[in-house]
Amino acid sequence: MTWEFLNIIGTLAFAISGAMVAREEEYDLIGIYVLGFTTAFGGGIIRNLLIGLPIEHIWKQDYLFEFAFLAMTIVFILHNKWINRFKKWVIFFDAIGLASFAIQGAKYAVSIDAPLIAVIIAAVMTGTGGGMIRDVFARRKPMIFHSEIYALWAAIAGITIGLGLIRGPYATTLLLIAIVLFRIISVYFRWNLPQSIQNSKRSLDKS
Repeated sequence: MTWEFLNIIGTLAFAISGAMVAREEEYDLIGIYVLGFTTAFGGGIIRNLLIGLPIEHIWKQDYLFEFAFLAMTIVFILHNKWINRFKKWVIFFDAIGLASFAIQGAKYAVSIDAPLIAVIIAAVMTGTGGGMIRDVFARRKPMIFHSEIYALWAAIAGITIGLGLIRGPYATTLLLIAIVLFRIISVYFRWNLPQSIQNSKRSLDKS
């Protein structure tokens, strides 16, 4: 149940996130579906490549593709006034996708007895890989490299799960909620990881 829940929540959240970004960039129907599908499934594909899992496992999740397709279609047909209202929710959907897929990726790696470093990498790439591809397709800087603390929250999910600190559905749900909250708080308060001195000076000059 926990596994399927994380799969469905993460897929829906990232599919909506990708479709919303496509709408912001004024992409057509194909662009919306491409960004939505790559955001929803890109992280899983990268994870499987990195830790040696068969890629075809991704394509066997028919129901997830159907959920994603339905969510993206709804975003496509929504009137612009509704899209403008939902723009502020892009970060929220992205945070849910990040948390769900980071936890799912970590649990996937643990299930095949991968070492801790592989669990962390699986969490980070599953949680951020789809968004990274989305941003590249949308001609944006990938959030993983510059946005308010992003990949760190996925890494924390990998560390806690890899060390066996998270067990059972209740602990997993609490971890998911915590990652979503911390991601949103980091955006609100503009928490950032350290940058080079020159980049920091540029940021201060712009502000």
